[in-house]
Amino acid sequence: MATDQQSVDLVEGDVVRSFARAALLAVLIGASAPVAIPIGPAPITLQVLFVFLAGLVLGPLWGSFSMVLYLAAGAVGVPVFAGMETGFGVLVGETGGYLWSYPIAAGLIGLFVHRGTDLRDPAEQPLILVVIALLAGLVVIYGIGVSYMAQVLRLDLWEALLVGMIPFIPGDLLKLAAAIAIVKSGRLNVAN
Repeated sequence: MATDQQSVDLVEGDVVRSFARAALLAVLIGASAPVAIPIGPAPITLQVLFVFLAGLVLGPLWGSFSMVLYLAAGAVGVPVFAGMETGFGVLVGETGGYLWSYPIAAGLIGLFVHRGTDLRDPAEQPLILVVIALLAGLVVIYGIGVSYMAQVLRLDLWEALLVGMIPFIPGDLLKLAAAIAIVKSGRLNVAN
């Protein structure tokens, strides 16, 4: 009896490293789940900070992938959503639009900052470019999150903005500043 001795192609080190970084960011956003301050239909959380970092550090592909990993973990029962919530019901509940926007926002941020799929050191990118990228990502998060919440809760646009965006702007601007400070420190260079 003969045994097939064909060789196995190994996964390139860059892919393994990128996957590990994406998984780490998914774990970090999930680890922030207990930090949730209820103020209405959507709580104040640290999640947006990690969406920012996913796009800035991992780029458009792996940044989006890390957010998909996070959503998948929560959907299958890992308590990673705000307030340690879990399950697919959260993804279709009143805050589901925010969650679904995370991979899109991370991808958009990554495209802006890295100007494509090849990673650049975010610390070396012009500050104005990073700020614009993060604000664009925030617009995506608010746009999808608020419109979805309005539909689910049957709110008019103004009511949805009052409960789903306006209270979060100051904190999200602080998270934007924190993300910039983290990447501009130069300690997160993943371009190599």
